[in-house]
Parts: sequence; structure tokens; C-alpha cells
Amino acid sequence: MSGAALGLEIVFVFFLALFLLHRYGDFKKQHRLVIIATLLAWYLCFLIVFILPLDVSTTIYNRCKLAVNSSPAESNGSYVTLAPSKQKCFKPWSYIPDGIMPIFWRVVYWTSQFLTWILLPFMQSYARSGGFSITGKIKTALIENAIYYGTYLLIFGAFLIYVAVNPNFNLQWNQLQTIGIAAANTWGLFLLVLLLGYGLVEIPRSHWNGAKRGYLLMKTYFKAAKLMTEKADAEENLEDIMEEVRKVSESIKYNHPLRKCVDTILKKCPTEYQERMGRNMDDYEDFDERQNSYPSEKSLAKLHKQVIYSVQRHRRTQVQWQILLEQAFYLEDVAKNESSATRQFVHTFHSQEPENKIIQYFYTPTVEWYWECLLRPWFYRVLAVVLAIFSVIVVWSECTFFSTKPVLSLFAVFIQLAEKTYNYIYIEMACFLTIFFLSICVYSTVFRIRVFNYYYLASHHQTDAYSLLFSGMLFCRLTPPLCLNFLGLTHMDATISHKNTQPTAYTSIMGSMRVLSFIADGFYIYYPMLVVILCIATYFSLGTRCLNLLGFQQFMGDSEMTSDLIDEGKELIRREKRKRQRQEEGENRRREWKERYGNRDDSTRSRAVHTDQKESSFSETNANRPLSKYTRSNGRTERDRIELLQDAEPLDFNADSVNDDPLESDSGR
Repeated sequence: MSGAALGLEIVFVFFLALFLLHRYGDFKKQHRLVIIATLLAWYLCFLIVFILPLDVSTTIYNRCKLAVNSSPAESNGSYVTLAPSKQKCFKPWSYIPDGIMPIFWRVVYWTSQFLTWILLPFMQSYARSGGFSITGKIKTALIENAIYYGTYLLIFGAFLIYVAVNPNFNLQWNQLQTIGIAAANTWGLFLLVLLLGYGLVEIPRSHWNGAKRGYLLMKTYFKAAKLMTEKADAEENLEDIMEEVRKVSESIKYNHPLRKCVDTILKKCPTEYQERMGRNMDDYEDFDERQNSYPSEKSLAKLHKQVIYSVQRHRRTQVQWQILLEQAFYLEDVAKNESSATRQFVHTFHSQEPENKIIQYFYTPTVEWYWECLLRPWFYRVLAVVLAIFSVIVVWSECTFFSTKPVLSLFAVFIQLAEKTYNYIYIEMACFLTIFFLSICVYSTVFRIRVFNYYYLASHHQTDAYSLLFSGMLFCRLTPPLCLNFLGLTHMDATISHKNTQPTAYTSIMGSMRVLSFIADGFYIYYPMLVVILCIATYFSLGTRCLNLLGFQQFMGDSEMTSDLIDEGKELIRREKRKRQRQEEGENRRREWKERYGNRDDSTRSRAVHTDQKESSFSETNANRPLSKYTRSNGRTERDRIELLQDAEPLDFNADSVNDDPLESDSGR
């Protein structure tokens, strides 16, 4: 089993990251480089979270070997060995051989740092660029990132000059590397505590509110009202952009040098707009440079960027509206079925997507009623209580993990108790649950937050390239300080435990933070205590109330604006429900008509076909007879018909009045 656990987790985490990226991204429409870069960033961050418990168990086993193979008073280089254990050290099932983990962590960490600080910011600007060529997009990305990269170079250059001038500093390359890592982790820890304080309260509360049917339904009505406003705004914005595209397309003709750029813009437009512009465009008219003023390539690039953004936003709001309607209809069905005497779940509308036969066999209407109306609320309440207990433990440990005598961090107590008995399964499970819960609190906040339309992760393949790349940047910056914070909570970090024992392979890659004592002994220890204040602010919804005061509508039960939006959303859902009911009634009537009169129509159709065959055979028989006798008369009849058609004058439907009296008309033939 040596190294097998590492290989299994590497494969499992890859498919997990691929599944999540498929849920939020669009593999068919988005650029391959965007998909690959985002997948790599998510994969490396998830991999660190899953592999770190194996590193902890392997480190504990190595400490046990040093303790058994050395005497109590013996010193082994830079390590002071522990007292020999009375029992033999058993190798864990997930033991990773020496030398693998340091190389693994070094590759994973520096790859993620290269992504978050260099590659992903450049790809963000490249994805948002409206250029029409690869060279133009790269040029735009370099210009936009010049200030971004220049700030880093300025800070790093000023630091190097200060170190070179000051004789008290004699820093080597390893120490400079450690300072860079400490600076990156400090920035990540600052953002980590903010997101963690929100997630520790909001995740248990969201599951507790998930058991309240009335609460979920009211919140869905509120979302419907807000989404309808955003949907109307997106449609209006798209109409304005398409009008600009139409004007540009009509002004720049087929033989203009910039016509290729216009064609590229037209390809990004929706199909109905492309057909409309194609019908109104006359490509056979030449352009005249002296008479007309044409837009520049820079303005076309700006228009191209606006088209991409408006089309993406319009498509996202349309999909989200349909999903929200399904959710609202389902919650209304749950509210109706709670008082059902038959105890069978009845849907108002049938699912538009075909359901799996295996799911239909086991998840019957009776099972669905018991789950949705009885079991699911209690399950959510129990889960919310368990998550709340975890949150309390995390907050307590964040405030007390710096205390080593006595050990007050509960996570450190659990790990040290298991370390005495060398129960590696318990150690790995405890470490995994701890870091997994911390990751859920942080990563779920990244998926939930929305910065206007600048950053927004929308499910069902509706996330744009810029938001995907930005999420990859956040994950790569948050994961290393998250892991260091976890090691500090469990006292596996020598900086926190103040023990000169063998460190984990992950800590050895990070280097000794003693180079910057004010960060190691100050910021890393006392700043996480701020999570208490953030949890209190989140519990009383202070951020939501501030946004509501600033004019950003937020769901608050005691707000008059919230009540008005709930009523508006309820009316919108009721209107859409009546519309869908009429559509289903029309489809049912057409289906019944086909079932009732389908055979009669088939017989009538076959009789008509048989009659047509007879007439065609009769005409063919007459055609074979000599027709010289009737040729002249038929020709005269045909000429007379043509003359009558030529004499007929077209009616003028654009006239102001219609004269019904033929005697008063000018053409009174």
C-alpha cells in the first residue's frame, strides 16, 4: 500500500475538480486555455487539502521511529528525540516513502503560485480583451497588467536595495524565498479570516433555514423579483448593443478593410439578430472613404468586448430564470403536499428532462413524500446542529491555538491523544474532517459572493471566463495559508508548538518563519482571533443591513422593501405558472385530438392519395391521345388569360381611404 493512497487521492481529486468545473464552466464555448488553467488551479488547491492528512500521519510515524531508535537523552542533529514508546511503531496504511512528499509539495506549491500571481491575471485580461487577433489580445493584456506587475517589481526592488544597503542584514537565497512565501501567506491569511468568519455562521444557518419551507419559498419569491429586474436590464442592454452592431454592419460594407472585424462581431451575436442583420444588409454597395466616417479598429474592439459581455449576461439570466421557476414550482408543490392524506407526492408540472429509470423505481411518489415532507426538514436541522458545533470548535481553537501549556485547542488535543496510541486511521480522519470543514467554509463563500457583474460564479455552465480565472486565483492564494492555519490548530507547526521536533514536509517547504519574527509571533497568532468579531457580525447580519441601507436589496424579514419584492415575485411566479398551465392544456388537447381522430385522418389521407393517383393516371392516358385538334384553342385561351392578368391593376393598400363605389373610381373598366 506504499504510495497507493497518494495515487488514489490524486486521481479522485482530479475528477472532483473536473466535475465542479463542468458544473460552472462551459467546455464547448469557452476557450481551452481558460478551461485548462482553471482546472489546474482548482485541482492543485483541492489536492493540497486532500493530501495534507497523509503528510501528518507520515510525519507522526517518522517521529515514532526516531523515538524508538534513539535513547531519551540522545540528540539527533537538529532534532531532540522523544521518549521511546513502550509499544512498537506500526507503519500506517497510507505511508508515503521518504523523499516523495517534499518534491510533491514543492511542485504543487510553486505551480500554484505561478498561476495565481503571473499566468491567471494575464489570462484574465486576455479573456476580456475585444481584440480580433492573438497578437492584439496579448498586447491589450500586457498593457492592462503593466501596473499590476510593475507594483510587484517596485516593491521587490525597493526591498532588495534596502537589504543591500543595510549592513545588519545578511540574507541568503533561502531566506529571501521564505520572505516571499511569508508575504504571500500574509495576504492570503488576511482574506482567509474574512471568508472564514462568514462561512462559519452562514453554512449552519443556511441548513437550519433549509428546514423552513415558508422561509425558502419567500426567499425564492424575493430572488424572482430581483432576477426579473436583472433579466429585463440584460435584455435592454443587449438590444442597445445589437443596435450599435447593426449600424456598424450597415456602414462597413463587404469590401472595407475592417469588414473581417465586423464579421467576427456578428458571429458572437445571437442567431436571431444575425438573421435580421443579414436581411437588412446590402453587400453590393461599395464604400466611399471621402463621404462616410467609419469607426476605428479600437472602437470595434471595444464593441466586440461589449457584445461578448452582453450576450453572456443575457444567456445567464435566461437560464437562471428557468431554474428559479422550477425551484419555485417545486417548493409550492411541497407546501401543497404537506397536508396530503394519500401521502403521495403530486407534481403540478411534469419534469421537462427525462428521469433515470432506476431513480423512478426507488424514488416513488410515496418515498418522495416522506423525504420531502417529513424526513428532510429534520435531517437539515440535525446537520445544522452538527455544523454549528464544528463552528464553535473552530472559533475556540482559533482563539487559543497559540497556548501550548496547557493545550487549549481542541483539534490539537484530539491529534495528540491519537498520537499516543498511533491510531493512524483516527488521525487521518480527524485531520481530514477538520481541514475539509475549514475548506468548505472558505470555498463556499468564494462560490457565493458576487461583486456586481464583475465576479459571479453561476452554475449550469453560465460562468464567464473572467470569473472562472478569478476563482482560480483566489483558491491558489487562500489554500496555502489555510493549510498553515490548520497545522497551527493541530500544533503540527513548530512555529506554534515551539517544539524542536521533525516538521511536516509541507512546513519544511514553507521554510522557517523566524526570519520575520513580527509575522511569525504576531500576525499569524493574533490576527485569526478576529474571526470572533466577524462571526458576531455575520450572525446579526450587519453586512446585509449595511448593503440594504446603501440601496442594494437584500433578503431581510423585517424590511418593507423585502415584503414588496416578495409580493412582486409571487405575482411573477403565479403569472408564469398560468402560462405554463395553458401550454400544457394546449398540448393535451392536441394529443387527445390526434388519439381520437388520428385513424380517421389517416384513412381520409389515404383516400385522397388514391384519388390523386386515379386523376394522374387519367391525365396520363389523355396525354397520350393526339392533341393537334385542340392545340390552337388552348393556346388562345392561355393568351387571353395572360392578357387579363396584365390588365389587372394592383390595389393600393397604403391609401388613406378605400372607395367601395366602382363608378367613382378612375379605373372603372
